[in-house]
Amino acid sequence: MNWLNPTYSAKDEQGEAVSYRDGKRLAWAWSVINPFFAWIGIGLYTLTDHVWLLWFPIVQGYVLFPLLDMLIGEDTNNPPEILVPQLEADRYYRWLTYLVVPMHYVVFIGAAVWLARADLPWHGYLAVSITLGLAAGLGINTGHELGHKPRKLDRWLAKFVLAVPFYGHFWIEHNRGHHRQVSTPEDVASSRMGENIYRFALREIPGACKRAWLLEKGRLERRGKSVWSRDNDILHSYAISIVLQGGILIGLGWQMLPFLVIHNVLAWWQLTSANYIEHYGLLREKLPNGKYEPCAPYHSWNSNHKLTNQILFHLQRHSDHHANMSRAYQSLRDFPDLPRLPNGYYGMFLVAYVPPLWFSVMDKRLLALKHIQGDLSKVNVDPEKRAAIELKYGAERG
Repeated sequence: MNWLNPTYSAKDEQGEAVSYRDGKRLAWAWSVINPFFAWIGIGLYTLTDHVWLLWFPIVQGYVLFPLLDMLIGEDTNNPPEILVPQLEADRYYRWLTYLVVPMHYVVFIGAAVWLARADLPWHGYLAVSITLGLAAGLGINTGHELGHKPRKLDRWLAKFVLAVPFYGHFWIEHNRGHHRQVSTPEDVASSRMGENIYRFALREIPGACKRAWLLEKGRLERRGKSVWSRDNDILHSYAISIVLQGGILIGLGWQMLPFLVIHNVLAWWQLTSANYIEHYGLLREKLPNGKYEPCAPYHSWNSNHKLTNQILFHLQRHSDHHANMSRAYQSLRDFPDLPRLPNGYYGMFLVAYVPPLWFSVMDKRLLALKHIQGDLSKVNVDPEKRAAIELKYGAERG
């Protein structure tokens, strides 16, 4: 098999030959080197001595990436289903998720050492801290992909990469909490129509942490163990975080404390930003037995924008991920009539940070979905905003 561009092939039920080549195979490597975008500003500053260039990676993420997503466009290609087992058995894709884990440590520690030695004004220090926080947010995305896999190695690597932003409870909460309650009023990680991102963050960040600890406590108690047992998966990652970030403070000095605080909070904010846009207003129907219908592709907002999908391990094909959480990133599919975001995640984050703009772009898009068609009873509405929303959109329908 040609390693660089292999052809997967099989015969279908009619005996016809089916073949497939992943045209994005080499492009997936962008997900591995993407964390190093945090060093671009440092490199430009070193070459020019212009402090303002330390802000370039932020401009890259929130200006250049959305523009490139618009220009490059979308990719709706799906691998033939009969060939998905071969695609998922190809170790190349798995090794990319393994390789990126040490990259996050190199980026974080290297930039911290540079920052401690650099003589920067406060705004330069802030730029580097924010940029490294955004890079650590990519680490949470890596932990997301690894944490979904059943292999012990993958789970441990998830703990290690989530330790960089001190967010080791994420994969517990995400797998056993968010995936079960997604697109319901009970889910702290599903945003509601009329809820702005800042109110959502105040509900989601502490709520996710609390839910993770309750879930892990329940798991351990069922095994007759204490939540403070060495078998607590959250504590494993937290211990690595303490060693890593404690080592930064001891080795580089207490002047690194603001850096660590900004770094961690910005990484958490990146995750919250993703959670906010991924399920905004979408609602699973409650069945007569009191349970919710199974999660379907139309319970998540999807994006097929090529650039940001290839640097985020296909995170933006979120609809198939939630409907089929065990599928590997390289085989996630697009479907017709999905809730679709008008840009990739970075562009939509920027829109979400301006709530009036977000509501203007997304509320009518939400109500126009094929399975909703203006029916607010099929929408996850913020209880505090329900009266105003019903008045506004009821009047428009009238």
